Amino acid sequence: MKKEIKTTLLHDWHVENGANMAAFGAYDMPLWYPLGVKGEHLAVIKSAGLFDTSHMAVITVQGDDARTLLQKYFSKDLEQCLGLKKTCLVEGRSVYGLFLSQEGHVLDDSIVSQVTDSLYMLVVNAGMGGPIATHLAEHAGEMQVEIKDLTDRVGKVDIQGPDSAKILGKLLKEPSTVFEKFPYFSFKGWFEDGVRGVEPVELTDGTPILLSRTGYTGEFGFEIFVNSKSLISLWKGLLEAGKEYSIEPCGLAARDSLRAGAVLPLSHQDVGDWPFAENPWPFALAERNEKGQFSKDFFGAEALSSLVAVEYTLPFAGYDPRKMVVSDKSYVADATGARVGTILTCATDMAIGRVEESIISIATSVENGKPEDFVPRGLSCGFVKVNRQFKSGDIVVLTDGKRKIKVEIRQDIRPDRTARRPMREML
Repeated sequence: MKKEIKTTLLHDWHVENGANMAAFGAYDMPLWYPLGVKGEHLAVIKSAGLFDTSHMAVITVQGDDARTLLQKYFSKDLEQCLGLKKTCLVEGRSVYGLFLSQEGHVLDDSIVSQVTDSLYMLVVNAGMGGPIATHLAEHAGEMQVEIKDLTDRVGKVDIQGPDSAKILGKLLKEPSTVFEKFPYFSFKGWFEDGVRGVEPVELTDGTPILLSRTGYTGEFGFEIFVNSKSLISLWKGLLEAGKEYSIEPCGLAARDSLRAGAVLPLSHQDVGDWPFAENPWPFALAERNEKGQFSKDFFGAEALSSLVAVEYTLPFAGYDPRKMVVSDKSYVADATGARVGTILTCATDMAIGRVEESIISIATSVENGKPEDFVPRGLSCGFVKVNRQFKSGDIVVLTDGKRKIKVEIRQDIRPDRTARRPMREML
């Protein structure tokens, strides 16, 4: 049976404005606009980009036992997950983690936000609202909890880049109040009226929004949730407000290259139906003590604790912009030419280049080593899954049997990212 392709409410706008469209997560989505992927990618690093992310699914878990349910079936320990001191999740804060199978495989990754003491919002990937809601409902048993998939009621756009707050501030009713005390992975407001205990955030026309200081680019910015009926006007308003900052609409291709350079995984590609272990994202799990024991028991924890043989997921960066198409024919070879694994993601971060032994970004200051005449060629980057451990600095080869691309295993890729910058520096 042919899968029905869905569209977001911004679909007509994308088509009318020349977007190259393609199916992604059962949605017809913009890959890029006439400016092109490189221009969109660089806009996010230099100024701001606007993404339609309404294909993402939104679930609420509400009730007296909401936290208990999430403590059991979400991988992060909600009682010790915030900051260096690992304090508990509280209202107005969000945390990244996973929903796992009993075998420790990834069903999906998610950002969980605590709205009130009994209401939590979960953002999962396109097409995963139903499966994750069902997964939680099946395990809730007699718990006092109500689980809703709100995807069709909620519109979502992401504004990302160093000028995001300056642009967004033009549309907010009380920007100075909203931006005060707004750390990374926190949020304010709600996208509908009438949630008791939630301080509203409104646009100048009175539209309520949930404003989250999160994103999927590694750069400073916000995810904005709004009632679907207000989505188009919000999108157009942000583009108009951002004209003086050269804001650009951005498609999924730029989103992919930005997140790869920021070492962020794509669910069902970089993490998926294999054990979640030996990868760059152990912070998605509950904390482990010196004996390797998790701080809480959660679904899939036993399987992860008893793993013996695993594969290793490692970030890499190339030496030029060339990419290897991920296919059945592509693989990873070691220095001797022996096959050692598969390519998960291979993109090109157009904002970076190599200067001697270092990777430099257009966002890097001259004081930190960027030549005054620096023009990035771009570097391939992404993730490989290999059958043995390689250390940072080791060289492997991406190949399809004909072309060969030498890349370096790294712990990090694009330097000088802005996502965690203090708000006061970005206003």
